[in-house]
Amino acid sequence: MRNTMIIGAGEACNMVMKELELSTELDAKICCIIDDNPRKKGSYIHGVKVIGNRDDILSAAEKYQITEIIIAIPSAEKKEQQKILSICQKVPNCELKILPGVYQLVNGEVSVSKLRNVQIEDLLGREPIQITTEKIGRYVSDKVVLVTGGGGSIGSELCRQIAANGVRKLIIFDIYENNAYDIQQELKQKHPNLDLVVLIGSVRNGRKINSVFEKYRPDIVYHAAAHKHVPLMEDSPNEAIKNNVFGTYKVALAADRYKTQKFVLISTDKAVNPTNIMGASKRMCEMIIQLFNNRSNTEYVAVRFGNVLGSNGSVIPLFKKQIEAGGPVTVTHPDIIRYFMTIPEAVSLVLQAGASAKGGEIFVLDMGQPVKIADLAKNLIRLSGYSVGRDIEIQYTGLRPGEKLYEELLMEEEGLQDTENSLIHIGKPIQFDEDEFLKDLEILYKEAYAETGNMKEIVHKIVPTYHLRETDILRDQQIQASWKKEFADTSSNLPSAFLNERITDV
Repeated sequence: MRNTMIIGAGEACNMVMKELELSTELDAKICCIIDDNPRKKGSYIHGVKVIGNRDDILSAAEKYQITEIIIAIPSAEKKEQQKILSICQKVPNCELKILPGVYQLVNGEVSVSKLRNVQIEDLLGREPIQITTEKIGRYVSDKVVLVTGGGGSIGSELCRQIAANGVRKLIIFDIYENNAYDIQQELKQKHPNLDLVVLIGSVRNGRKINSVFEKYRPDIVYHAAAHKHVPLMEDSPNEAIKNNVFGTYKVALAADRYKTQKFVLISTDKAVNPTNIMGASKRMCEMIIQLFNNRSNTEYVAVRFGNVLGSNGSVIPLFKKQIEAGGPVTVTHPDIIRYFMTIPEAVSLVLQAGASAKGGEIFVLDMGQPVKIADLAKNLIRLSGYSVGRDIEIQYTGLRPGEKLYEELLMEEEGLQDTENSLIHIGKPIQFDEDEFLKDLEILYKEAYAETGNMKEIVHKIVPTYHLRETDILRDQQIQASWKKEFADTSSNLPSAFLNERITDV
């Protein structure tokens, strides 16, 4: 038998209690109700007393030996829910459950079946990003849409939302066949009438990319294919450049050649003043998009956001595995902070950008206050029913190569412009010498495929905001001097021809 506390003495509480009391299959004993409205204190709902407000949660939990708390305040703002959840987490060995949203009250759908365990997203303390689905629907409706990296965390959610909005044809392009297969089967089941094409291939392969564009002539391209794991790319910088920079270039080149209407790049806050090769590579991707937008009829835009909760390789799945194994939970530094968003929010931003873009913008999401990774770890340990330090230890392992204590969303020079969505802003792209950039890209390609050991220094020459370690500065100066001597006469053409013949597919 579970000793249950319900927080919220409104209609949601009333309906949940009815079902809990009438069901013969549920073993909850409702011991008390908490509500912040002082007028409700001392009243009864189905014979259970409202004993006080949020300040009484911990004492009541101890008095009644509470093992389950149900948050039944779907109309409360996220910030208020987060404050209450922070208190509830202090109750030892207690399972937390929550009603997801007020719309279930409106639809009469409030029931025990709608309860779910509290998730880490509930602790972010802000409202989720909302988009105008009607506008998105009009934008992708009756269009041919290509999603590169369509089997990944962001790519697959893009495909889900695009498929639900009346797309004429959806093309998923991914190098990983298992991921592509999973999203293919899911979409077939949910949207049996969807015209779906799933192709296996690499964005590095220009001939393959061109054949896809020639055959299907996509109206819109969402470019989500990329290497993204910071520590892995620090050890394999050439691969980051080959896949991220030149994969982006080849897809962007095909979009120009085959007259795609819009090209949307998935970027990252790590592109701002990057301290790692992954972030620097994505900054170059943004520069590529800016260059193409200035020289093509296709509209090219970038969408920049922070870490995505629950994505492949993110901290939450790692923490969950570590907790399941009994700990310890590893955090690199006690003060490291990150901006977070959910996968649906990330995709909402991408779709909003595609619908609103005029070309050349970098869209940035206002993600509220950054969150301490250590706090996320502690919250997840508590949500899993354990005590921090007693049941599960947190171990600090030190910052990894290329890792910052904090991430930035914009460079100072970029500034911000508002959009129709108050939580989405536009950064003004920084100007750079495009012809010089084209020359640098050609050299970079040669060096990347020559497997040079100086890749980071070469990238630093192209992206001055990329912060190299002090030990790399001398090597950086030497590589720049050798560049001037070896490539003084290098020339290039417009983007539509650049790398077309001189850079072959490897």
